[in-house]
Amino acid sequence: MKLRTFGIGLLIPCLFMTCRPYRSEKPEIALIMKSLANEFFKTMENGAREHHQEHSEEYELLVNGIKDERDLAKQIELVEEMIARQADAIVIAPADSKALIPVCRKAIDSGIVVVNIDNKLDEGVLASLQLRIPFVGPDNRKGAKLVGDYLAKNLKPGDEVAIIEGVQGAFNAVQRKKGFEDAMNAAGMKVAASHSADWHMDKANQVVSSLLPSHPGLKAILCANDSMALGAVAALEEGGKSGEVFVVGFDNISAVQQLIQEKKILATADQHADKLAIFGIKYALSILENKNLPQDQETPVDLITLETVAIRK
Repeated sequence: MKLRTFGIGLLIPCLFMTCRPYRSEKPEIALIMKSLANEFFKTMENGAREHHQEHSEEYELLVNGIKDERDLAKQIELVEEMIARQADAIVIAPADSKALIPVCRKAIDSGIVVVNIDNKLDEGVLASLQLRIPFVGPDNRKGAKLVGDYLAKNLKPGDEVAIIEGVQGAFNAVQRKKGFEDAMNAAGMKVAASHSADWHMDKANQVVSSLLPSHPGLKAILCANDSMALGAVAALEEGGKSGEVFVVGFDNISAVQQLIQEKKILATADQHADKLAIFGIKYALSILENKNLPQDQETPVDLITLETVAIRK
């Protein structure tokens, strides 16, 4: 049992539930994700667990996540638990690009390696704190532009489109919106509306339902994740607009793969959820082993359409 030193200088056993009962020779990696209600993160979790099963002799794995994308306090609490447990590394998909930075700094100050995946932590805040946390993940702007460029081939200049954004202020939400705008502006489309649905299907359904009466000429809806794309499709069906308005998404979840084959969704982007956590875990292990200076690493993002979805199933 590991002994911990407290402010009064006494050595006492660590008896808290969050503390490691023993110190294995294998490094302990904690994967902390966003909403496990989102299929994207369940796929991420499954990929990480499968990798660990194949490499269980190399490291120990702890997996957790929050129920609600917006529950920042709970995600901060999960990081605090891993600090108390003295995990060797934390691989985190932060629910917010700024709010998680202080607790990540606390983890680093306690000797824990931190690797950022999925949603990039704010570069300005990191720089102001002289803090280096490597980001391992895709270029979200590039991926969204791939989807937007493909959509544009099915539209004509001047057509009205709407963007359904993720959580405002989240780095990946901002970058995906910019990527959609890049594609639409380059093709001469009119972005008639842009509203946040906080990554949620139900909220996207409500947002799109409210948009349709005020934008009868809408030709396409660009959704910053696939859950919101599902909500958009449902709203179009409920509003009698199914087949009249193109929908695109981002993430390549299985439900959207099916809708692409049914021609209810035109395209999405695959950032390889099943591999994203693995990329982060491998990099954390590399840092622990080699003590190398952490650097950002870009991971793949691919366009998924009717022509490619069957190949990737």
